[in-house]
Amino acid sequence: MQLHRGVLGTTGIETVEIVKGIVDNIKPKLVIAIDSLCSKNIDRINKSIQISDTGIVPGGGVGNRQAELSKDTLSVPVIGVGIPTVLDAATIVIDTLKACEVDISENEIVDKMKLNNFNFIVTPKEIDSLIENMTTIVSEGINMSF
Repeated sequence: MQLHRGVLGTTGIETVEIVKGIVDNIKPKLVIAIDSLCSKNIDRINKSIQISDTGIVPGGGVGNRQAELSKDTLSVPVIGVGIPTVLDAATIVIDTLKACEVDISENEIVDKMKLNNFNFIVTPKEIDSLIENMTTIVSEGINMSF
């Protein structure tokens, strides 16, 4: 049995369907979709912002891929804003071993962790305050751009 989290798990409705309903009724000229990203480097957690004009794929970075939010699915341009807030356990192990100067293949670590079902998704313990800070940065940036 797979545990569903996020919008789909809570509502039973894909994110794209909810946003499409809003877009169809309000008819905006643009959608700005903000989501968390799964980082492949500890140092990037909550320290970078990815912006793209191709939309986003909710859950794509953590193996829970949902329907994309894009111009193709919403019929309006979609700006995707992603903030790395989580990482997988393999990344933590790889970064730690690199810091300790242990010479081992990253692929070997990932393969062993997946084999033993140890590839957890992890977030920092202070995630609430980190999200609050990034919310301010992103919202100020959006306000200044308009």
